[in-house]
Amino acid sequence: MKDVTLVLSDGTTFKGKSFGYDVPVSGEVVFNTAMMGYPESLTDPSYAGQIMVLTFPLVGNYGVPPFTIEQNGIPTFMESDRIYASAIIVGDYSTGYSHWNACESLADWLKREKVPGVTGIDTRALTKVLREQGVMMGRLVFDGMEDSNDAAKEMEDYGSINWVSRVSCKDIIRYNEGAGKKVVLVDCGVKANIIRCLINRGVEVIRVPWNYDYTAMDFDGLFLANGPGDPDMCEDAVRIIRKQMSLSRKPICGICMGNQLLAKASGATIYKLKYGHRSHNQPVREVGTNRCYVTSQNHGYAVDASTLGKDWRELFVNMNDGSNEGICHQTNPWFTSQFHPEACSGPVDTEFMFDRFIAAL
Repeated sequence: MKDVTLVLSDGTTFKGKSFGYDVPVSGEVVFNTAMMGYPESLTDPSYAGQIMVLTFPLVGNYGVPPFTIEQNGIPTFMESDRIYASAIIVGDYSTGYSHWNACESLADWLKREKVPGVTGIDTRALTKVLREQGVMMGRLVFDGMEDSNDAAKEMEDYGSINWVSRVSCKDIIRYNEGAGKKVVLVDCGVKANIIRCLINRGVEVIRVPWNYDYTAMDFDGLFLANGPGDPDMCEDAVRIIRKQMSLSRKPICGICMGNQLLAKASGATIYKLKYGHRSHNQPVREVGTNRCYVTSQNHGYAVDASTLGKDWRELFVNMNDGSNEGICHQTNPWFTSQFHPEACSGPVDTEFMFDRFIAAL
């Protein structure tokens, strides 16, 4: 296990040991407070360009499930076709694993997909730095790899890259063809379980690239998926959503990035959170009710609710910091959630959002 150092952009360093693939990388350093779900999180395209820090101390004890594809073309246990996170940092990596569905260790998986993993770092101390200073860029430097380490010194600013363009599909993909009503899914970095939740409700899903103009297509509803990075980099998607809203009252539902894109299309603005929401236990209240839900979240940006137009209102708010967690139109069937109702991993308390969308078709 090589010695490796995490160097933050403010000069702070943390030393650990490598248990994954030995290659220097850089990325935005973010933390996730969930107790489990590393296979799903690592394969979530929303983590593209980020070094993921897990605060739960013991990681790897249940191994990694097999990468299998269902008949509908969706991965069974992963959220996409590969690992999208730049690296993972844990406090205590478990070299032994035991689980009925495990086929390999986390270390073997990381090495096979050429993704670094670091253990032995006090991830809670690191998280305190990120909470106090805000998320920042960082790089992993390996001892004895001086020449290669130079490559990681050139850290691209995370916010200057259109990550959605990098992870979105390039061609139209259809699921559940011929079944019932048709839903256009705008792929900004969609998780597999979002597609599964839709097709399990008996609709045909037409997955299109993030900047594809679907407005002339034959469909019954529009679904805006999650994705990585700054939504302000996705003006093409916003322009097409705005065009669709001007043409029809067809139902629109968005998740995570989808919430932000619909808000932008309505005229609202977006801001970056200091350290984001990445966990399985974010409390969210539905506005106008006393109902509070435990939600799974992964986002670094939020909608400024004060900039919503008079035809829009907040649908959900975060009970920790009061930030926006969803919006809806006052009269049209257009609504969103900033959290992930499909969970995977995480609580399934809010999967009813899919039922509301299907009922509106």
